[in-house]
Amino acid sequence: MAEVFFSRSDYQRIADFLKERLGWIPAVGIILGSGLNPVAEELEKEASVPYREIPGFPVPSVAGHEGLLSVGRISGSPVLVLQGRPHYYEGYSIQEVTLPVKVLQIAGVKVLIVTNAAGALNPSFKVGDLMLITDHINLPGMAGLNPLRGPNDESLGPRFVNMVNAYDPRLRSLAQKAAKKAGIELHEGIYILVAGPSYETPAEVRFLRLIGGDAVGMSTVPEVIAARHGGLKVLGISGISNVIPLQPGEKGPDHQEVLEAGKKIVPKLRALLRHLIPMIYEMGV
Repeated sequence: MAEVFFSRSDYQRIADFLKERLGWIPAVGIILGSGLNPVAEELEKEASVPYREIPGFPVPSVAGHEGLLSVGRISGSPVLVLQGRPHYYEGYSIQEVTLPVKVLQIAGVKVLIVTNAAGALNPSFKVGDLMLITDHINLPGMAGLNPLRGPNDESLGPRFVNMVNAYDPRLRSLAQKAAKKAGIELHEGIYILVAGPSYETPAEVRFLRLIGGDAVGMSTVPEVIAARHGGLKVLGISGISNVIPLQPGEKGPDHQEVLEAGKKIVPKLRALLRHLIPMIYEMGV
């Protein structure tokens, strides 16, 4: 099958649809990961549209990803929230996975907060913890699976993207201040992307720890690359959904466990965003 690449006009058509359907697009956007849909309850919604009604928009098929795009306010500050994301392992191309981010770029979003449910590689992490992503290791990308592969439109971003400080230092500092206000411990660490959908073997876990990973998951990194390509400022937060076993014979993770962990993660993430979103606007978007 021929690989499909999207043009600026493809993104523009979807962005125009969203502006017409929603009425407005805030400068701050949030993508919610597996089991984190209830975070959207923090949003005072003003308008919503299901992904399936957005022309050309990828619709996630995985439990825990509602597929709803909403605009509203958190603590009085404007926010756009995507409840769920498509994944490469669902059969979407890497360009389709990142299409929502490029649409948000065209629509006018300036700051993107990406969240996910991740497995703990760092032995000091426990289920329900939050980890501020300081950097990532893109294993599929190192093998060529990069969302920027193909023709490049300079009006959307440069051919070669600098990924130093991909996770904005000022936003990370604000997040730590917000966490302190909320009384939440916010770990920091490196997120490793694997393609999935199979979970990691004990041998793979030992390798991921060896190369410096603190958490591992199957999303987020392609979105961050696409966002940085478009000049968006990015903040990444992982909710620790399971602690990954190191030895054969130990109980491994399952998706239901990931969704259940969301019940511990969601209250912390809601409290964090309650303080963080106004601080982002005070900083200047």
